[in-house]
Amino acid sequence: MTVRTRFAPSPTGLLHIGGARTALFNALFARHHGGAFLLRIEDTDRERSTAEATQVILDGLAWLGLDPDEPPVFQSTRQARHVEVAEAMLAAGRAYRCYCTPDELREMRERAIAEGRPPRYDGRWRDRDPAEAPAGIAPAIRLRAPREGETVVHDLVQGDVRVANRELDDMIILRSDRTPTYLHAVVVDDHDMAITHVIRGDDHLTNTFRQLQVYDAMGWQPPAFAHIPLIHGADGAKLSKRHGAVSVLEFREQGFLPEALCNYLLRLGWGHGDAEVISRADAVRLFDLDGVGRAAARMDYAKLTHINAVWLRAADDDRLTEEVGRRLAARPALALGTDALHRIRALMPALKERARTLVDLADAAAFLAHPLPLPQEPKAAALLTPQARLMLRDLAPALAATDFSAAGIDAALRAFAEAGGMKLGQVAQPLRAALTGSTTSPPIDATAAALGREAVLARIAAAAQ
Repeated sequence: MTVRTRFAPSPTGLLHIGGARTALFNALFARHHGGAFLLRIEDTDRERSTAEATQVILDGLAWLGLDPDEPPVFQSTRQARHVEVAEAMLAAGRAYRCYCTPDELREMRERAIAEGRPPRYDGRWRDRDPAEAPAGIAPAIRLRAPREGETVVHDLVQGDVRVANRELDDMIILRSDRTPTYLHAVVVDDHDMAITHVIRGDDHLTNTFRQLQVYDAMGWQPPAFAHIPLIHGADGAKLSKRHGAVSVLEFREQGFLPEALCNYLLRLGWGHGDAEVISRADAVRLFDLDGVGRAAARMDYAKLTHINAVWLRAADDDRLTEEVGRRLAARPALALGTDALHRIRALMPALKERARTLVDLADAAAFLAHPLPLPQEPKAAALLTPQARLMLRDLAPALAATDFSAAGIDAALRAFAEAGGMKLGQVAQPLRAALTGSTTSPPIDATAAALGREAVLARIAAAAQ
């Protein structure tokens, strides 16, 4: 058997972080077992499904590196097949036409609630002669569900879960307008796509009982099911905007790397010993469903930020320079030309050691692209006393005489401080303020070397005025 999994989002909104984890688990499971990971866009809700939301899903999955192994399937293109299967069930006596009017269904629901019963369909057309059908009423098609015994889900995460069949009514599989219901369409699509494992959130577990009955009615072999716990906020409540970012592309804009987010999501509900930082290759090698827990996972943004910092320090400097350049290009006060990008690239090994996100990294690098006059943070401005300005004037020729390597600059600063009877910090901190507008930066010798001779002397002259 070739393992085939699928991620099946509805394009009615953003790609949620919980959906991203579901996609990740499906992709890792398929690739761990040498199978295929597929994507199905469940866009049958034509009023709420949009092309923009579909593109957001595709963009989010691509950013995470979770591209499907086959072209996406769009559920809306498969309506004829859904109808065909419903008609086959009808012909085999496993489904029947229901002529209930909306008023009858509403009355049925209200009576059940008033009597303290679950609001289920009462089966009044289950064995009734269609010749009694009222004129002008287009029928829905309902599944003829078993009324005795029980339906069992042999779940690979939750274990065996059972429900008595008397608790399930005859669900609609085809509406009166000939459109399929979600629970019917999903089964037909999974069967036709040869899906072997359905891995999804445990909020779908109750749907699975009904879907198994459709498989049984068609005589189809159902896939294996694995329902993974949902992601909650730190307070244990359902994850929402009040807890922080929840959409995948929002995390991207907040400066998280895709490999860091995937690494964090992998560890959110799945474990492998004490391993914390796990590459994609190792994740494919290690991941299986026996490591998925049953308890709801809790989103920890501080933990995610820590993992992101680890991945940031390991990231390629050219890639980070491109990412920082894209972010700084959106800031109108900066002059992001070739020279600025070269400076950023030169200082990147030191810049990334202090950053936690790409936003941090861009903020730390912004001074390298800022034209004169350089804005000064209050603490940096306080360092540029009249005495410090005079010192900087004297320092400039000493720096100009070096080869402008980090080592040459460091030697010049130490010699200048010693000759003036000063500590190195008394020279380095005013220089840092003059060059960066801040009291914090990478080592001052590396910072000056990245800026280059011309920019350093120009910034010292501007600060010394």
